[in-house]
Amino acid sequence: MSASSAASRPAAMLGLSIREVSQALRDGRVSATELCRKCINQIQRTRYLNAFITITEETAMEQAQRTDSRLRTGKKGIPFSVKDNFCMENIETPCASGMLKGYVPPFNATVVQKLLDQGAVLVGKTNLVEFAMGAGSTDGVFGPVRNPWSYTSLYREQSTEDPDSDWAITGGSSGGSAAAVASLSSFLALGSDTGGSTRNPGSLCGVVALKPTYGLLSRHGLIPLVNSMDVPGIMTRSVHDAATVLRILQGRDERDSTTVQAPSTPPRLPEHFDIRDICVGIPKEYHAPGLSKDTLAQWSRVADMFEQAGARVQEVSLPHTQHSIVCYHVLCCCEVASNMARFDGLEYGHCSKVDSSTDAMYATTRHEVFNSVVRRRILSGNYFLLKSNYERYFVKAQQMRRLIAEDFKNVFRTGIDVLLTPTTLSDAARYSDFIQEDNRTRSAQEDVFTQPVNMAGLPAVTVPTALSHRGLPIGLQLIGQTLQDWKLLTVAQWMEQKVNFPMIHLHGESNERELNRSVRERTHTIGS
Repeated sequence: MSASSAASRPAAMLGLSIREVSQALRDGRVSATELCRKCINQIQRTRYLNAFITITEETAMEQAQRTDSRLRTGKKGIPFSVKDNFCMENIETPCASGMLKGYVPPFNATVVQKLLDQGAVLVGKTNLVEFAMGAGSTDGVFGPVRNPWSYTSLYREQSTEDPDSDWAITGGSSGGSAAAVASLSSFLALGSDTGGSTRNPGSLCGVVALKPTYGLLSRHGLIPLVNSMDVPGIMTRSVHDAATVLRILQGRDERDSTTVQAPSTPPRLPEHFDIRDICVGIPKEYHAPGLSKDTLAQWSRVADMFEQAGARVQEVSLPHTQHSIVCYHVLCCCEVASNMARFDGLEYGHCSKVDSSTDAMYATTRHEVFNSVVRRRILSGNYFLLKSNYERYFVKAQQMRRLIAEDFKNVFRTGIDVLLTPTTLSDAARYSDFIQEDNRTRSAQEDVFTQPVNMAGLPAVTVPTALSHRGLPIGLQLIGQTLQDWKLLTVAQWMEQKVNFPMIHLHGESNERELNRSVRERTHTIGS
């Protein structure tokens, strides 16, 4: 289906890419106000997904109206959403925690402000796990996020249970952002990625999720989890869209000393790319226990696809991978303990009414509003940082982190351009099965393929590849070299065009029990 014919049908408009809908805006086939209204209506139709904490309808419509009056200046008016751990001026940002209930930041996060400066329209703040700690997007105070693919024809036909009891998780911690893009409520969404928090839900929800090189995007205004690993993540429905957003967001920020100068890049990804110039590495250590047959089959299929197209594909070794999840856990808890110390009930946030002593006030304040995941990470981090334990845990973990980063450098020195790996062990778990295990175990399972990249500061992107036998998305991860995000996305776009992942067909609840809404077919076909 062509962009013009799709844009002429209201139901198909939300399924367009950013590039296509931008053209429709320029041509006058739709206004920013109309587009914003369509997205807000879609959010309302899919409220059962619980993807949003806050819907900024009034502000969004005002922004869209202003954008309509400025279209001739190049402003686009693309609706987007933001994970609720990014600060937004005059919009409550509780970070899915009772600790920050009622907190209204006086400023915008840098990455959010850059999108607003381009005329993008914010339609809402998305759901997450409390303070972005944990897996699955199931543990926040606003309840779990549901995977939109749980409401498709293929999944529902295989289920004999009610949709309210049989649905799959989105992954975490940016599950709300992934669900917003997958359900066609937003054309793009921002998440945060500390150990895979955009790539995991991106894979499970069938959207493109980019974790840029550490420092390429500003963290100013992102409520911190692990400062040395946090990266704003980009979620879209195509690789080209992710590259478009990256160009807008990248670069130095005087308010974030860890940012770096963005390398020079072309105005857009190349339409034609000779994959024969690329060498793809397959890490043998990523054949992890628990890897599903469906995921393994797709990993092999795509590796063969690269090889048959003329790319060099070879097995490589990242020998310290087996230690990475433990290393990540120690360092994550240590930085969490440090960052969460600010929430003491004195300056801002929740404050307990217990005032028998300062220590009692501290303890009850945290116990009243932090869930068990947050409390355990704080306790673990403080334990690791004790004087008697510092060398044994924190220093050893930092040394292992350096070895993990060296593993990647050594592989790339051999001529490897990108690494191809799974993103998750399997497709999305059913919620009822997922909550049977504790969060520590779930996080270790979810992050096994993704967190080494954060410790090394490398760029990585997950690309939806196929549907499992259950009708749920499977994504594969490409890992690139530091500051070679553009090259990574170029390879990812080639891969995306070849795998031909289907668009979603939602069964929503809008007056009818099942609404079979076919949005559009992909414009890319195999071999294009």
